[in-house]
Amino acid sequence: MRLLRAPGVYTPQDDTALLVEALHAAAIAPGARVLDIGTGTGALAIAAIRAGAAEVTGVDVSRRAVWTARVNAALQRLPLRVRLGNALEVVAGESFDLVLSNPPYVPAASPCAARGPARAWDAGRDGRQLLDPLCARMFDLLVPGGVLLMVHSALCGVDTTLRQLRDNGLKAAIVQRRWVPFGPVMHGRVEFLERHGLIEPGQRLEELVVIRGDRPERAE
Repeated sequence: MRLLRAPGVYTPQDDTALLVEALHAAAIAPGARVLDIGTGTGALAIAAIRAGAAEVTGVDVSRRAVWTARVNAALQRLPLRVRLGNALEVVAGESFDLVLSNPPYVPAASPCAARGPARAWDAGRDGRQLLDPLCARMFDLLVPGGVLLMVHSALCGVDTTLRQLRDNGLKAAIVQRRWVPFGPVMHGRVEFLERHGLIEPGQRLEELVVIRGDRPERAE
């Protein structure tokens, strides 16, 4: 799938592809309502529409990303709604059959960037500045029986994500995983990652995982 990408908008790469694989494996029901958190180019949202979703909403804090996703959907004549802002605020009070998320998760020496390309990946010292709020609010974003599919690096705590989702009422498990070589961002902060014990000396691969969270049909 060829997509336009404005400068500064996250380029779909290994984590995007892994999440698309999980989306297809999940076999979402036709007519599903889908939320794509951090839509970027709209790659995941468009994949969800093509997989049979009836109503897809993409949300991003970047104006350029919102514009890019809208243009990509229009060029492919797909009915994608794209909204600007923090998804946890923009869709507050709504719930979905499926939530997709490829959030910022790369550990960084400073908090999430307020602007610029880095806010698509920088996520604080432990990589969880966005992950923790998402885990805390995910139950409310899903209808009973709804599904979360979220990708992130094992460097920022797979067990932590599983525990937080379970503590907040979801069933959670890893459904996809893949080792990939470091890209430019990771190569650029090898010294920081080694100094803080997030990677072994000389390590130049990271494991990506897709975590599935299921909201039970009934309260347990």
